Amino acid sequence: MEIKYFRLIKAIAEEGSISNSSEKLFLTQSALSHQLKDLEGQLGFKVFHRTRNKWELTEEGTELYTLGNTILKSIEKSFENIQQIQTGSVGNIKVSTECYSFYQSLPSFIQKMGLLYPEINVDLILEATHQPITKIVSNEIDIAIVTSKPENDVLASIEVFEDEIFAIIHKENELNTLEFIDVSNFSEVHLIIHSFPLETVSVYEQYLKPNKIIPSKISAIPLTEVALEMVNANLGVMCMPKWALKSFKISDDLVYKRIGKNGLKRSHYIVVRKSDRTKKYIQDFISNFTDEF
Repeated sequence: MEIKYFRLIKAIAEEGSISNSSEKLFLTQSALSHQLKDLEGQLGFKVFHRTRNKWELTEEGTELYTLGNTILKSIEKSFENIQQIQTGSVGNIKVSTECYSFYQSLPSFIQKMGLLYPEINVDLILEATHQPITKIVSNEIDIAIVTSKPENDVLASIEVFEDEIFAIIHKENELNTLEFIDVSNFSEVHLIIHSFPLETVSVYEQYLKPNKIIPSKISAIPLTEVALEMVNANLGVMCMPKWALKSFKISDDLVYKRIGKNGLKRSHYIVVRKSDRTKKYIQDFISNFTDEF
């Protein structure tokens, strides 16, 4: 039974006649009469008792009226829910990370998000780098990408992927003779990092600092291309995950060395405020970020 018939029955029952229902349904009285005749022909019974002053529902018509009200209310509620979902799909997201190296892949992801979700505006907030948790608590950004799960009651953390950090060295570097680079080997290394402070450098924070090892020299070179040239000249060692270098041309003279016997692995988390966790545009960002990385 088509929805239009339920609307017809409801209008006539509540307005008292076809003539009174015409304006409400935006159809002529003749068109409504034809609809009702077709409906009763399909059903095989009368829906209304016609009187001069008022049309009254038959017993069968009363059942259809009750059923129709339930269906129409359900449809109306569903459209209200859809409207709320669509409203929740629109929003601005400010993103930052704890490390500049992550920005190698974020712009292409944001570009893809713009194509898939033009109603979501994503901005990279570079000035919040190294302190994204502080900035998200103070509402200056909306999403932080970090490698350690923060302990904060107002924040929610979603683990999205795990990667492994490798030491990138020149093939003629004496470290290349080793099966893996042990923590003690770093004491004589010129370590090239992206930026200070050292606490934001994973190899230092997770591997060197716990073992109280400080490299003989540490240089901060914010441009990855320049850092790679330094390594290619055998003037230092970089430590990065392979995925962060996908967009760069890597010299055949460079090799990846595992850090530690079991490798230096780390988990990446998306951190949001718990109050934002249920917003659809935030959920869309998280699900697509997880798929991408």
